Amino acid sequence: MMMDEFEVRSYGWQELAVLYGPDLMPASAGKRLSKWVGVNPELKAELQGNGWRKGKKMLTPLQVRTIVQYLGEP
Repeated sequence: MMMDEFEVRSYGWQELAVLYGPDLMPASAGKRLSKWVGVNPELKAELQGNGWRKGKKMLTPLQVRTIVQYLGEP
């Protein structure tokens, strides 16, 4: 089966989270992604350096690229 290639672009927080947890409801996926970011100080610091703040609903392509760099492609 051919999988679509992941596209680095702007994503909503829950939209990206659901790609990492397609078996979860969007709210649960969002909480899990938040937890993953929260327990990884390097990822969190780099995201904050790129303008991200906890509770922000939209991610820039740079922020998405940073998450993928640490967590891998969804």
